[in-house]
Amino acid sequence: MRNIAGWHIEMDFLEDDYDTRATALLRLSDGTELTAHGGAKRHPSDPGQRLVGEEIAAARALTELARQLLEKASAEIQRATHQQPTLTPRDAPRP
Repeated sequence: MRNIAGWHIEMDFLEDDYDTRATALLRLSDGTELTAHGGAKRHPSDPGQRLVGEEIAAARALTELARQLLEKASAEIQRATHQQPTLTPRDAPRP
């Protein structure tokens, strides 16, 4: 199998004592840029663990980015087929 495309996601964090915010930026080969945000809050009684807040905020930003990618793909399929596709994350956690 040949690799014909590669994507890189930039992830930036803003943090203070109780809040962590993540911004994910994905640039696609067609020139599209998708940006998504996620956040995490630390309860005042929890010990400060910066990495945990970053992981939670990043996961939430990536989840939003996945939703945007599915929306984009769905729109492209609809333009090509003139039918409304139904795309959902296959491995989404189930309650």
